Amino acid sequence: MENLNKIDEIMKGFVEEFCYEKANSMFLNISSGKKLRSKLILKIAGVSDESLKLCAVIEMIHAASLLHDDVIDESDTRRGKSSINATYGSKNAIMLGDILYSKGYFELSLFDKFIARNVSAAVSLLSIGELMDIELSKKFNSNKSLYFEMIYKKTAVLIEASAKCAAFLKGYDADKFAKYGRNLGIAFQIVDDILDIVSDDETLGKPALSDYKDGKTTLPYIYLYENLNDKDKKTLLSYFKKELSSDEILWVKDKFNEFKIIEKCVNEAKFIANEGIEAIEKYKNNELIDIMKNMVDRKF
Repeated sequence: MENLNKIDEIMKGFVEEFCYEKANSMFLNISSGKKLRSKLILKIAGVSDESLKLCAVIEMIHAASLLHDDVIDESDTRRGKSSINATYGSKNAIMLGDILYSKGYFELSLFDKFIARNVSAAVSLLSIGELMDIELSKKFNSNKSLYFEMIYKKTAVLIEASAKCAAFLKGYDADKFAKYGRNLGIAFQIVDDILDIVSDDETLGKPALSDYKDGKTTLPYIYLYENLNDKDKKTLLSYFKKELSSDEILWVKDKFNEFKIIEKCVNEAKFIANEGIEAIEKYKNNELIDIMKNMVDRKF
């Protein structure tokens, strides 16, 4: 926790360098996340001034992407708190995101070019992933390959870059840790998609099945669609981007249970997670193994 607080302080200092109180106050109202990317970096590279600063840069870039994401999705909440766009307006949220992106890139330019290139390339792909997500939300997507490409770019690519750059700092095989990070990110997103279906409203901090209402055809829906008869396929499609009644929600959940869709998705997430663990097996880093296993070994 102490190191995570240090990362927050570094980020706060970055924003304070602009000497603009509006930016400072908005930044302080951003909901602090679990810092998965930072935990990953510190567990691979260890704690040093350089690794903590890298964490701060990546967390700033990640925060910027979430600020823009909330504007795009018109989200009122983020991590159980009022989103920046809901509190200060979309224009301010976009500009704060731009400040964090710009400052993050400036600080990134001071690192070794391997790190600067890999993180900046990841952020470019992240933006492509955001664009894909918007495009795919226009209609029901039954293409599993497109789903995986989108979640890799939108969610996994920055986790992949974090692990890869941390390995570089430590002198490890960067490609092996990149695979671990990539698989962690993909498994994380699949689990998040599952939780949207199986968790209650209070746990989620948002209504269940809200992904589907928002136009996100996640892996469980793709697999469900593949298993339904023609009549039920039409029913499922008719629910896309719709505020569902309690009976309609029950119908969807019953179909998930009937075809054991959640179990199928959990098994896929576990397979991907195990591949990631195998990639770094020779390093015997039990903390990284635990992070991956805790992601997927839970009750759904």
